Amino acid sequence: METAPLKKTATFSSIRRVLIATLLLNWLVAAAKIVLGLLTNFTAITADGFHSLSDVASNIISLIGIHFACRPVDTEHHYGHKKYETLYALGIAVLLFFVAFNLAKEGIIRIYHPQTPVITIVSFVIMLITFVINYAVMRYEYAKGKKLKSDLLTADSMHTRADLLISVSVIVALIVTKLGFPAIDPVITILIAFFIALSGIEIIRESAHILCDKAAAIDPAEIARIVKAVPGVKDSHKIRTRGREDDIHIDLHVQVEGRMQIDQAHILSHAIEEAIKSNAPGVTDVVVHMEPHNPSKKKEQQ
Repeated sequence: METAPLKKTATFSSIRRVLIATLLLNWLVAAAKIVLGLLTNFTAITADGFHSLSDVASNIISLIGIHFACRPVDTEHHYGHKKYETLYALGIAVLLFFVAFNLAKEGIIRIYHPQTPVITIVSFVIMLITFVINYAVMRYEYAKGKKLKSDLLTADSMHTRADLLISVSVIVALIVTKLGFPAIDPVITILIAFFIALSGIEIIRESAHILCDKAAAIDPAEIARIVKAVPGVKDSHKIRTRGREDDIHIDLHVQVEGRMQIDQAHILSHAIEEAIKSNAPGVTDVVVHMEPHNPSKKKEQQ
């Protein structure tokens, strides 16, 4: 009976370790960009550095979210605190919108007030190095997010992906500015701001599905097949699902022999629950409603 709590604790610890590792790397990237931007007077690099600081803020928000999400079931939260992770993922979306707005504003300002910064080979080298670090962080965090089924890690990796897009725009801006066309820099910045906003919208859409109890990513027909294979079950219907990918809740109606004793039905309901949890990854709660088998009403019930 202690396997599930221990597994959840291990999962949260893994998520926390990933976030701490990415937090330290994001600090390094942000510091490198800000220092370079100030030394070269290239405002796009400085802005990119401060955007990288939003990655740090995103990591901190995620760590706070994990702290609340890993709390056990209590008298006021009978289904646990797992949705806190989804809720704090929305905080990352807000950060993305904030960054997108400020970048778009900065791009518009630079259209009317262009600047000619000092560009050296060091600028290109540092930007390329930070880009490689960010890319590695993004891939690592996204892969871990999918493996651990963590909304926070996948949302945070999308935030880092936005940082990659900005870094690309800055590298392109460095090239075109060096070639004598600095006017393209603010245009690229505004375009990247648009894509960052799209990432925020994507996070909100996915989080809203979970918070509004959209059907979980599991096929009801597969659940019906699993249940039908349990000895004593005649049929099942009204299968409903909800929840996160790693915290799926299922309730269903199961038809059994009408003369079955209540103690037998109780044992059978536990067998159905165990069968579903064993064969459907991510299912944490199953509610079974027993009813007598009546073939004549099968079509009506479905």
